[in-house]
Amino acid sequence: MDKVQSRLLPYITVFKLAMDKIISSMLILLWTYTGLEKLIRFESSRKAFHNQTFPAELAEVLAYAIPITEMLLALLLFFSITRWWGYLGSILLLTVFTTYVGLIWVGAFPRVPCNCAGIMESLGWEAHYFLNIAFILLSMTGIWLDRGEAQFRTSTLKF
Repeated sequence: MDKVQSRLLPYITVFKLAMDKIISSMLILLWTYTGLEKLIRFESSRKAFHNQTFPAELAEVLAYAIPITEMLLALLLFFSITRWWGYLGSILLLTVFTTYVGLIWVGAFPRVPCNCAGIMESLGWEAHYFLNIAFILLSMTGIWLDRGEAQFRTSTLKF
């Protein structure tokens, strides 16, 4: 490692750690907001799930599973030891949501259902789709950054 790289390494490490915290905080806000919104307005959220284009039995399971999963992801992202799993779960759930929103946007369903939370209800399907893509990219960046932080944590632990 040359002299310039060795002098920059602490700054790069701090920058990566700060970006990891910023990205995880954004996702924590997203999942906490959407999860709490569904739990606070549970009956209207449950009805909205039953208005979706899938079977009633699945809608009933999702009415409980989605907000609990969103809150669990926020919790995983909160702790550095579980943050990688929170990022991975965020990518998976956002990919499912994005696929669903994309299908609605292109008119693949006979009717247009919605179970968006709060402020996201005012977004059109195109904006919702691209917002989800942005959060997927943030989650992917978070996994990349967290990988480095995990290596840093591991290398500094001496047993």
